[in-house]
This record gives sequence, structure tokens and C-alpha cells, in this order.
Amino acid sequence: MQPVKILLLVFLLLPMMASGQDSRLPASVEQALSRAGIPGDHVSVWVQPVDAERPSLAYNAERAMNPASVMKLVTAFVALDALGPSHTWTTRLSSTGQIANGTLAGDLHIIGGADPVLGYERMWRLLRRLRETGVETIAGDIVLDGSALRLPEHDPFAFDGRGLRPYNSGPYGMLLHFNTLQLLLTPGTPGTPVGVVNSPPIHGLSIENRIISQTGACGVWHRNLDARIETKPDGPHLVLLGSLPSSCGQRNWAASPLAPDHFAAAVVSALWSEVGGRLQGQVRSGIAPAQADLILTDSSPALAEVVREMNKWSSNVIARQLLASIGRQEPGALDMVAAGVRVATQSLQLARVDTTGLVIENGAGLSRVERIRADSLGQMLIAAWRRPWMPEYIAAMPMAGIDGTAHQRLRGSPARGQAHIKTGTINNVRAIGGYVLDRNGRRHAVVMMVNDSKAHDSQAAQDALLEWVWESR
Repeated sequence: MQPVKILLLVFLLLPMMASGQDSRLPASVEQALSRAGIPGDHVSVWVQPVDAERPSLAYNAERAMNPASVMKLVTAFVALDALGPSHTWTTRLSSTGQIANGTLAGDLHIIGGADPVLGYERMWRLLRRLRETGVETIAGDIVLDGSALRLPEHDPFAFDGRGLRPYNSGPYGMLLHFNTLQLLLTPGTPGTPVGVVNSPPIHGLSIENRIISQTGACGVWHRNLDARIETKPDGPHLVLLGSLPSSCGQRNWAASPLAPDHFAAAVVSALWSEVGGRLQGQVRSGIAPAQADLILTDSSPALAEVVREMNKWSSNVIARQLLASIGRQEPGALDMVAAGVRVATQSLQLARVDTTGLVIENGAGLSRVERIRADSLGQMLIAAWRRPWMPEYIAAMPMAGIDGTAHQRLRGSPARGQAHIKTGTINNVRAIGGYVLDRNGRRHAVVMMVNDSKAHDSQAAQDALLEWVWESR
């Protein structure tokens, strides 16, 4: 080889040699991918110690890939950066009417603040506090104001055709109880109907239970369950279908039977009755007048707690709501989801994260089009490590083998409990992103994405990567 070419080769290799960077996958990861029949071209990996300036492993890291729910790490980063970990959302009760002799003259306005975690229990307490002020009867309507978020049309059936599954619900300015009806299922003797108890209480929706108890092992118990909405003269009916093995015992299932505005109205109507209130009008959507007088308020938990709820259990509804809330930071935005994408992109760029190839659709990862590079995710994780809200960001991630969506990972491994990782899985996609503490006490940012028809079988390879980081760094 000519001296000039040798010098050029050395020059090109110097940065990699200086950083200790490897562009080959660890043998254990390669072997696990081979057993799963997944080619290396469909995998991207990034590993970097949080106290280093360069990655120790970069494999196809410049390729934009679908991250599935690992995209929630981006949403969490931008939300904490743009809003701050102590940010809260406020729901307000107001009216233009006067209260006299137990009656509120006119309408009661419930003004949503885009709270991602406003549960029915908090709404119950807010309405109960209203009763304690002396209001027993509302002479007008209860008007739900969800105008805090200006949103595009949302089709819950668009992703996978399962529009009644809670993970497909969209954002709403007065989102209530994640737009989710919880269903407690209690199987009995095989051949008999399964008992169903719903929560929260809901007005105007009938539940027809056609789920039958059956014999056999529990297994993947929800596989044979389904639900659909049927419109009848007396209103919508939620029809529950399928079977549940008696061996399963009680199980919690869930559905999103109504659009968020209709669901909120049905729950508020039931709760107002439950606290002993009377309503002469109806519960409907509308805009509160500017001159309405404030009666009561209720504030959400801090954003840091909301991010924890989102990432520990991979809540798509919270992620969608957060992206729209981020979009509120853009003055005059007519579409706060699109504005949230712009704010998120700008926030990453200001953090010196390469956004080449970045595609954000809803911030939840429940998408066929969302894309990000492994090196971009790695750069973001390093940037997060250097932020003042770093402890809240990391603590929000599941601990491998301990809790959240990663509670089954690394069981029996010495690396169990040493990784805070966000997992992501949809058809043809499996990904992880987060931090691993190695056996010498050094922490590393770790990303691995697999986009392949056999991606579901890549868990062993991803766990092998986590163990490699724990063992060998």
C-alpha cells in the first residue's frame, strides 16, 4: 500500500481509535439476532458513557428507524425542557349565575386545562366541593369547555382498526379518565356469563355483556375478548364479546367506547348525580364566557409525576396529550399537535441533537411513520443527563426486571435492576432506549432499534446488549 494511502487510513481511523468506538455488534448480540433470523441491516445501536464525548458503540446509528414507544422519551425530554418538571394543569369551575337557596342560576362551566391525568376521582371531589359550597341544583346546563387544545380531527380506527382500544384515543382539552372505561371481569362456571363491573359510572351508555366463562388455561386471557359500539333507539350500546377462562379469576379490561367529549359528558353527568346534585338542563360541550366568575379549581400532579405515569406504563393517551400541550407554547397555533412537533424539533436542535430524519406524528410512537436515528436518541439521552431535571427523567423509566413495562426483562441476570429503559413494540418494530449502570458504577446511554418482520423475536438480542454494557465496559 502506498504511504499516502496508509497515512489517509490512519487519519480516518484516529477518531474511532481515540474514542474507543466500535462499529461491530457484540458477539452475544449478533448471535441472538442470528437465532431470530434478523439481518444486521435492520438493526441500529448506540452506546455512550454519559461522561464521555463520543459513543463506544455505533452500529447503523445514522439510519432513521421507527422507535415505537421509545419515542415517548423524546416527548418526555421536550415536555420537561419546555414546561419544567413542576408544571401543572388546572381545571376550573365557573358560572355567570348566582347561587341562592341551593340553586345555581344559569350554567355551570367546567373549563379543561388540557390535564393529561384528570381522573374521575378528582372530578368527583371537585363536584363534591361544589356541593359543599351550597349548590344542589343547577338550573341550566353543565357546559364542558375543551378549548384549551385546538386539535386536528382524530380517527381512533386509523392505526390498526381497533378504535375502541384505549391506546388509540386522541387528545382533548378536557380529557377525563384517559377516555377509558375500566371493566372488572369475573368469570364463573364454564358456560355462564362473565360478571362485569364498570368504572367510572357513566350515563347514557348501555353495556351488553356477551362474554362467556370457559374451560382451559388462562394463557393470553384477553386474546378472545372484543367490543363494539351499536347505536340503538335508546342510545349507544357497548357490546362485549368473547370468552374468558374460569381459571383466570378476576381480570381488568378496558375500552374507549366514546369520543373524548362525549365520554367526559357521560361521566360528569353520572358523577354530578352521584354526589347528590340535580341538573335541570343537560351536559354538553361549549365555550365558557369570558365574564364567568371563578368558583373552584383543581390542579394536576406535577409534570414529573405525569411523565413517570406515561413512561412506566407507556401511556399513549398521556403522550398525545403532552405533545399537544407542548404545542400550546407556540402563540396562535391553530393545530397544537403540529405546533408540538415544531416545538419538539426546535427543542432538540437547541440541545444540539441531530434531527436529520426525525419524523414525529403523535409523540407516542403508536405510528407507522415516526422515525428517529439511534445517534439522535443517544445524543438526546446524553443531553438529558446534563439537565437539572435529569433525576426526574431517569426515574420515570421502567427498571429492567423490577417495574413498569420492563418488569419481565433481565430476570435472573446480574444486570437486573441496573437499567432504566423505555421499551417499544408494534408490528415489525421492537426498540429500547435508556441508561445502564455497569458493574463498575459507570452509567451509559443505550439505544437499540429493530425494524424487521421478525422484530418481535429480538428481545433476547436487546437483553444481550444490556448485559454486554453491564459486564464489559
